[in-house]
Amino acid sequence: MRKPLGAGNWKMNKTIAEARALAAGIARGLADLQEAAEKVDIVLGPPYLSLSAVAEAAAGAPLGVAGQDCSAEAGGAFTGEVSAPMLKDAGATHVIVGHSERRELLSEGDTQVAAKAAAASAGGLVPVVCIGEPITTREAGATLDRIGFQLEHSVFSVFKNPPGELVIAYEPVWAIGTGKTATPAQAQEVHAYIRKRLGENFGVDWAGNSRILYGGSMKPGNAAELLAQPDIDGGLIGGASLVEADFLEIVRIAAGG
Repeated sequence: MRKPLGAGNWKMNKTIAEARALAAGIARGLADLQEAAEKVDIVLGPPYLSLSAVAEAAAGAPLGVAGQDCSAEAGGAFTGEVSAPMLKDAGATHVIVGHSERRELLSEGDTQVAAKAAAASAGGLVPVVCIGEPITTREAGATLDRIGFQLEHSVFSVFKNPPGELVIAYEPVWAIGTGKTATPAQAQEVHAYIRKRLGENFGVDWAGNSRILYGGSMKPGNAAELLAQPDIDGGLIGGASLVEADFLEIVRIAAGG
């Protein structure tokens, strides 16, 4: 039985003080949801500047911390970049790479995402590799082709052997920030395909124990249906993770509450 993972991606929101307060509130809320917190792994993804403050606020609580991106380089003359070792030193346990917003808005390609995932893993962080399709691909009936291509070039190209831990987040790009959500059946189809491909490359046992998150506007109102699907192991949660009560409710639902 795979333990669900709830990962909040705060994107470019919250000042340091606001991020600290939100993390502290979630930590307090988890103390009241102790049974649920034991059944779900929870990670908060604040902006870089708030990462240390969030890690401090989360200390003692069952909370991990994720960077929202990392460099493919461990250090050097790369102005404005942040490396995996720097994130780990600031308290991070995970890092998101290849988020659809970075792919779409900043033109990050699969090769770059793969290099970042490898650097994250080498730096002691768990990579959360995001993949997904735009609406044109969905409407053309080519979703699984696109997902397979991204897996091949964002994951399998750099991990020839099974990594220690790797999380895949499926993000239907057309369902992020649009108010649309993939139906549970649509999401399950893609998640099952991802697990199949992971099994073909890393072994069925490894794939069976690995977590695949849904990252398309999960919120309290749709979390139960999505999380009931056999291959959806949690959520990469955007807007709802910025609202303490909403995020905690999704955790409760993920725990089977």
